[in-house]
Amino acid sequence: MTDHSSGIPDGIPADLFTAFDAYERAILANDLDALDAAFAPGAETIRGDGAGLLVGHDAISAFRVTRGGVPPRTIERLEYRPLGPDVALLVAVSHFAGGGAGLQTQVWQKIDGQWLITAAHVTPRTPPFDKTVWRSVGDPLYQGAWEGPLKGLTVAVKDLFGLVGFRIGAGNPAFLKGARAEKTTAPALADLLRGGASVRGIARTDEFAYSIAGDNAHYGTPPNGALPGALPGGSSSGAASSVSMGQADVGLATDTAGSIRVPASYQGLWGLRTTHNLVPRQGVLPLAQTFDTVGWLTRDGRTLQRVADWCLSYDGSESTESVFGESGTDLPWRFLVPDEALEAVEPATREAFESLLARLAASDDPPRLARVSIGDLDDYYTPFRTVQGAEAWRNNGDWLRENPGAVGPAVAERFRLASQVTPEAETAARATLATLGENLATLLRGAVLVLPTAPGPAPARTAPQDAIDATRQATLKMTTPAAVAGLPAISVPLLTVPSTLGPAPVGVCLVSRAGTDIALVRLARRLSALASGGVADGKEHA
Repeated sequence: MTDHSSGIPDGIPADLFTAFDAYERAILANDLDALDAAFAPGAETIRGDGAGLLVGHDAISAFRVTRGGVPPRTIERLEYRPLGPDVALLVAVSHFAGGGAGLQTQVWQKIDGQWLITAAHVTPRTPPFDKTVWRSVGDPLYQGAWEGPLKGLTVAVKDLFGLVGFRIGAGNPAFLKGARAEKTTAPALADLLRGGASVRGIARTDEFAYSIAGDNAHYGTPPNGALPGALPGGSSSGAASSVSMGQADVGLATDTAGSIRVPASYQGLWGLRTTHNLVPRQGVLPLAQTFDTVGWLTRDGRTLQRVADWCLSYDGSESTESVFGESGTDLPWRFLVPDEALEAVEPATREAFESLLARLAASDDPPRLARVSIGDLDDYYTPFRTVQGAEAWRNNGDWLRENPGAVGPAVAERFRLASQVTPEAETAARATLATLGENLATLLRGAVLVLPTAPGPAPARTAPQDAIDATRQATLKMTTPAAVAGLPAISVPLLTVPSTLGPAPVGVCLVSRAGTDIALVRLARRLSALASGGVADGKEHA
């Protein structure tokens, strides 16, 4: 069934909308006769896409016979513009059940009392290989076990993880050139392979994972699969984009200060940052070991649950540390909303979030909701940035001195500031963070924190740099508390807000006590089902 999520555009003639809806239904059903009838007859009708231009009804009809059907999709947005008497332009944004979005532009003309397409252009999903998304890609690039609970899943590996026979590039061509091929595979990746998943490819990352926007001065910016024209979110940008566009099922990524949660929020994905030290980081290039964690990005909650159940269960994983014994326990149906987070978000995000809370409170299975103070967000962000900078410079300072000018300007400036952190400042910051982490962990002994993942939707790629920098700082202030306490956090695509680029996703983040990662995914799926009227996870893995 065709779903026009944004409703019928104002002013569109009813019979034109009926014709458009019938055409969309015919595409999904691959009804060739109905599709032929939707296009105007004769030699003047045209249709174009990335493969070229078709001129004439007969050529279009012949192409359609060989094309086959269109994958399941929904119309997320429809724009109408009258061009003259009985002539109209329709532009539709389609989102595919398997991930990714397309655009179709059509000129409709009323001929002999019937609306017909006289010109059409189709912008399909991003092609399978995009150098801004992938460093290396295959079908698969590396085969996992032929059987297992993750059989059939393809993985986009952030370019920080060791894969035997391949080099780690860290988002920088000079670093990649000097790297040696890995002799072993990182345990976090090996677990996925042993479970039956295969590596689709090595995905781009922001340089040294020291960013949150998703841009890269050397390789370009991966597309945002949910909001064309917007930044994808970083530093797990390539992995997130590949999953959002349906080119991989799972993104294996890291999260230091939000590098899983932010791209998940920007691209309408599920993203789990695991408890610090729960998943081993051997074979993973570090940024700041005090905060670095491993996690996953998926299009739906069911797939994320499959991955978490396998990789975090002690029967399934050979690598997960067993010091955390709570992963399978249930979490309370009680949520705390931090006042400081709501004060930090954009008005449209706050409105959407509070509307969500109101729907949850009015449901048949209402959770207990309460407001709470966690303290000034700057009190987390400032010492976090100090410790992160000190560790980032220790990890990479020698290489940067040996390779002057090798990193982009924004990342270079972050490393310059990091190089200035004194031992005394680092020691004082660590003491502050220890107290903050203990306080937050105590607060969550009997509840789960719930807040918007980011202040708002992804910024446009064309936004001024100072605006992007301001968004980065505002975002990090919201994501650092979970990192400071080393707690698991999941971003769930539950909000849609207006933006300059159209309706945009914003995630809702849940943070729970250490070691409850599997339970947190289950809780998030329960919350998602309640928020969507009983439809679990929204879009499931096909």
